Amino acid sequence: MDHTYDVKLWKTSVYRGSRKTTYTVRWTLEGAEWRQAFATAALAESFRSGLVVAMRRGEPFSRTTGRPVSYQSAASEQNWYDFAVQFTDAQWGRTSGNNRKNVAKALMATTVALLKSSPPSRFAPVDVRTALREFAFNTGRRETAAVETRDILAWVRRSAPTMAAWEDPRTVESVLGALAKRLDGSATAASSVKRTRRILNVAMEYAVKHDVLKTNPLPKGRGTAPKSSAAVDRRSLVGKVQAAHLLAWVRRRPRGGPRLHAFFATMYYAAPRPEEAVAMRVMDARLPDAGDDDQWGELLIHTAQPEVGKHWTDTGEVHEERGLKGRAKDDMRVVPCRPALTRILREHIKAEELKPGDLLFQGENSGMLAGSVIRRAWTTARKHVLSPEEIASPLGKRVYDLRHTCLTNWLNDGVPPAQVADWAGNSVPVLLAVYARCVTGQMADLKRRIEDGGDLPEVPEAS
Repeated sequence: MDHTYDVKLWKTSVYRGSRKTTYTVRWTLEGAEWRQAFATAALAESFRSGLVVAMRRGEPFSRTTGRPVSYQSAASEQNWYDFAVQFTDAQWGRTSGNNRKNVAKALMATTVALLKSSPPSRFAPVDVRTALREFAFNTGRRETAAVETRDILAWVRRSAPTMAAWEDPRTVESVLGALAKRLDGSATAASSVKRTRRILNVAMEYAVKHDVLKTNPLPKGRGTAPKSSAAVDRRSLVGKVQAAHLLAWVRRRPRGGPRLHAFFATMYYAAPRPEEAVAMRVMDARLPDAGDDDQWGELLIHTAQPEVGKHWTDTGEVHEERGLKGRAKDDMRVVPCRPALTRILREHIKAEELKPGDLLFQGENSGMLAGSVIRRAWTTARKHVLSPEEIASPLGKRVYDLRHTCLTNWLNDGVPPAQVADWAGNSVPVLLAVYARCVTGQMADLKRRIEDGGDLPEVPEAS
């Protein structure tokens, strides 16, 4: 029985802080204390009056939510696992492959944190997580789950609480605490925690919209999520000499070296995102002829092919074709192609005998260049070129750091931020927030400008 009549109501407590005053209604169920804080005395008194009326009517209180049973929503009739599956299916058709994968990861971690008991010995914990992530919260694969996987999911459904668990602030706090830790007990990256919370917030709003919950139970406001910084670490930027040696090593790579060299050079000189670079066609590189005086060309960037895995796309392909990030579906941006990159791309197109409609950077059998090949080649180049200290540092640790380096170089060379933002496919505020700490080489001029403003004038001692 989830109900009890053993209820005691206390006087509302008032906390007067430096910034605001909080009014907290307190009561106990069978000796266990419950609290509900409010911003105003009127709201607190209204809530407390409702509890008093329920007690006088002889209404039972729920041990799960701490509220009178009349306060309960449809949450007690909806299983969390069933709701999470329903939410997954509702989001599937209108989200990208990467978003689908992130939703599955967030719901998997939340479900594990909500389970009433640990998995029985016949189910390995890793198999439970895999079953949830790859099948339960994957609309395209759920019906293809093996018998063993279906058994796991059936146990999960029986062990999952109802949605009423979200009406208990202690459960909410416990789940959010679990999401902030990795399996080994270490802290989860702040960016991952914030992404998971955003997904959960969408799920809770979906529950409110469909009358499963009365209100969104997740905490709001600043300080409820860990802080994360979008600023680029200056240590990750690749210097010119280092970049030259890294690209030279890649070029000498026995298997696919010249092709990968052209790819990395484009990242370093033109700053496309990796998923944009692999989607470029030969016709998107408008290069001047070898005899022209002006060797500046143009790169037309209009498509992205992020690698999300065949289980998360509608087509069953590893890559998913999309428009540019943060832009309209058919939008395009034009990026200058400097003479050094023009020569590299011209030689690459000639050596590979590429036609205008071909992919500019191809993988095996003229297919899409795989992300695993790109990452493996770059990691190997770092190990062969950099010193042990540099390998252990953030220096060029990710292929994406080549893009960061290019954009930083443009800003340091005095290119206006608005122009850099246009070439990069970012907004100016985002560009400045991400790269402001990396802008160097202008300090001497800035000091001169400040000094030119003049010092305080000399004041006679008598005055």
